Amino acid sequence: MVYYMLGAVVVSLLGLLFLKSSLGKKKSGASSMEAQSTESVMERSGNGSTDTDIVIVGAGVAGAALAYTLGKDGRRVHVIERDLTEPDRIVGELLQPGGYLKLMELGLEDCVSQIDAQQVYGYALYKDGKSTKLSYPLEGFKSDVAGRSFHNGRFIQRMREKAASLSNVRLEQGTVTCLVEEKGTIKGVQYKNTNGQLLTAYAPLTIVCDGSFSNLRRSLSKPKVEIPSCFVGLILEKCELPYKNHGHVILADPSPILFYPISSTEIRCLVDVPGQRVPSISNGEMNHYLKTVIAPQIPPELHSAFMAAIEKGNIRTMTNRSMPATPQPTPGALLLGDAFNMRHPLTGGGMTVALSDIVVLRDLLRPLHDLNDAPALCKYLESFYTLRKPVASTINTLAGALYKVFCASPDPSRKEMRQACFDYLSLGGDFTNGPIALLSGLNPRPLSLVTHFFAVAIYGVGRLLLPFPSPKRMLIGARLISGASSIIFPIIKAEGVRDMFFPASTPAYYRTSVN
Repeated sequence: MVYYMLGAVVVSLLGLLFLKSSLGKKKSGASSMEAQSTESVMERSGNGSTDTDIVIVGAGVAGAALAYTLGKDGRRVHVIERDLTEPDRIVGELLQPGGYLKLMELGLEDCVSQIDAQQVYGYALYKDGKSTKLSYPLEGFKSDVAGRSFHNGRFIQRMREKAASLSNVRLEQGTVTCLVEEKGTIKGVQYKNTNGQLLTAYAPLTIVCDGSFSNLRRSLSKPKVEIPSCFVGLILEKCELPYKNHGHVILADPSPILFYPISSTEIRCLVDVPGQRVPSISNGEMNHYLKTVIAPQIPPELHSAFMAAIEKGNIRTMTNRSMPATPQPTPGALLLGDAFNMRHPLTGGGMTVALSDIVVLRDLLRPLHDLNDAPALCKYLESFYTLRKPVASTINTLAGALYKVFCASPDPSRKEMRQACFDYLSLGGDFTNGPIALLSGLNPRPLSLVTHFFAVAIYGVGRLLLPFPSPKRMLIGARLISGASSIIFPIIKAEGVRDMFFPASTPAYYRTSVN
């Protein structure tokens, strides 16, 4: 009964937020197109005729999976990837169970075999020396449904091989320099191949999947990239995680530390460092920081392996980026993957969102026999942005909100929220299964997310007021509710209240096939 009442309150608050955002919205003019006109390009590359249905820029997780999916549906696909050698990254190594289900739906589940991928069944959460195990609610699913963790590069190479095995999919190494545009419609891309030749690839539809550092996204969206933190990555060897086949999250100071297996002999450690700068590796500041600030907070079972990894020296860093999806529908082109939408990688939701988007796009394109009417296709594909929202915005919002809650703070209300979250997740039953189903992508429902988030806040207030409230505790409780609202509502507003909670109220939701 409490959940229903809380849900009704949340819906009312969201309705008010939506009304406010709708009234305050201003019309924006079309941004300038970072593309080259077809006339100058065709002088170098022939008459512009094409035997390709779709050009895909990038062959990472999103690009490779999309190429195979569209190729399997009979589309003639040309993929242009800057570097076809095996990538070496420190993220994109954990696929949630919801993402694995999408992988199965696309026929790509065998891409996690033969790469020493490890099954993941949930998380272990640590705070102040205490720990709790949070298992994925996998009852009712097939026995092989679980999370998977692996070396990112091995996974991508398996998907590239799978895509290249189709005769109608062409993978080519080259650097895309710009989109080819004519009278507001994207006709293809200009790129340099491995020999340095300037070439053009034409197709009725160009899908840009060139990753988080995309140099084409400004042509097709209005990106607002934020960098909340950086990851420092190490690999631990010759050790076992305290909870086998589980990811480990340490609620450390100043921010979380992650551990998860990436092979049968290696454990990835990711140390989050708030802000856009990390201690210098070259002058020894990083080693000192890891040994004096981070090491004392590492579980005893992993401490010696952590110190050995520091001494070994293979320390990697990367910036964590967050970017709401802000599409600018353009005839002939579409954005996908990290080029389109990013969230903090704390929850490992990026690949789940990308694979879910591919399923949505595949289903929209399947009934279409002809992609050449670019304006009509663009109008039809506006429904993609609406249909993807419930899943994508749930995972995005959870990642942003959970990161802020998990970071240490001197504010008493934020401290209480952090402790309340740990204790709430430790309660078991629906208090554990609900949030973990959201985190895993098994039940990505926006209203469920908001309900559980404020349930944590109310649980924290209840702890403060019982058994006897005091003015000081009441003030902290009020600030806790206010702080929770200030964390989640800006993220929801950036995601889009209407598309996230009321997608059926948008005209694009009802778009029908153009042919």
